Amino acid sequence: MAEPGPFRSSASAVRLTGRLLCWNLAVAMASAAVDAFLDPQVRWWGVVWPLPWWLACATALAWGVLRAREKADRPPPHDSVRSDWERAA
Repeated sequence: MAEPGPFRSSASAVRLTGRLLCWNLAVAMASAAVDAFLDPQVRWWGVVWPLPWWLACATALAWGVLRAREKADRPPPHDSVRSDWERAA
């Protein structure tokens, strides 16, 4: 029986991490635009606006690890000979 919840398989974990990465990048770009065009003068803004960029980097690293693990767990096709190009991918 399948596990309930968002992490049913490594593929769903990769998919969710990819979505989180996209959202982090969107928030990071929005915060950079606010910083560039509105130039907020509140003291906490200097700490808050780079935070989405750090989260995007951490999420990209997590996505890369999960994606590599997903590709390593996938069995190769049985009926075809793998070319050098396919092995590199």
